[in-house]
Amino acid sequence: MESRDENGEKGVEEQAQPQILGLSKSAQKKQLKQQRYEAKKVEKKARMKEEKKREAERKRKEWDSKLAGVTEEERRKLMESRRELRKERMEKRSEEREKKIQRLTDAKESGQNIIVDLEFCHLMSGSEIHSLVQQIMYCYAVNGRSATPAHVWLTGCEGEMGRQLQRLPGYDKWIINKENRSYMEALVDQKENLVYLTADSENVLDDLDPNNFFIVGGLVDRNRWKGITLKKAQEQGIHTAKLPIANYLNMSSSQVLTVNQVFEILLKFLETRDWKASFFQVIPQRKRRGALGGECHNDDDDEKDYESHTKKAANDA
Repeated sequence: MESRDENGEKGVEEQAQPQILGLSKSAQKKQLKQQRYEAKKVEKKARMKEEKKREAERKRKEWDSKLAGVTEEERRKLMESRRELRKERMEKRSEEREKKIQRLTDAKESGQNIIVDLEFCHLMSGSEIHSLVQQIMYCYAVNGRSATPAHVWLTGCEGEMGRQLQRLPGYDKWIINKENRSYMEALVDQKENLVYLTADSENVLDDLDPNNFFIVGGLVDRNRWKGITLKKAQEQGIHTAKLPIANYLNMSSSQVLTVNQVFEILLKFLETRDWKASFFQVIPQRKRRGALGGECHNDDDDEKDYESHTKKAANDA
């Protein structure tokens, strides 16, 4: 008898069965764990939405009560004051948006080139593609707030990946390069400057050469496809490198990070020129045991709240 939740939907484990056939027990456990995490994230989002709704209702009642207890003249002044505050907030947001647009525009001319390779769409499930799209949205939001934004490229924006990207609010106005072609086709004259970032590389990245185009593989759950990015780069005859994580951190698991984590580490390094500081600010504490040659920093920001950042990404357009 199959399990269903209170809404009559199949449980996470039941829904996962068609997707995990043929995987090892370890891989099945990891995929089920990820699906439970995604389910909890959806629940958290719904709960936060309800709390926000209740808070808005509370503030509305509080405002109505305040207006009801004053004279007509005082009521007029309160209303005028509120309008002025709203106007100031809108002007401030508009000014901040203009500054972001200028920074991102300048980055297209002189920023560090970072490519997200989206040619692995055929290896991922629908939920994994959705997860990657959310990571890309987070990258755009972080880049827009950075004092030293990168010049972002999305290559291989075809098929289901391209369709999901097009559904993102404001995506058409994002100040980045979007290519349906591969990076090898789009940057045919820059082959010598292409560097694929992969944890399987033997080359350790010491610095970010402004002439290089650093490629991040857009692949969720790459443990199923270990070595695939290194193999791809070797077949294409381009350089590879890995982040110097092992020089600064003891990782509790593999050194494979999500697209947004790699992207944010690169941005932090562009700002600080300090790998150790960049790793500690981005890599969740649950994934690291401690620092090499020093004590581990306490980090309360273990999990990123993607919902808030993705909303900012949509507004950055």
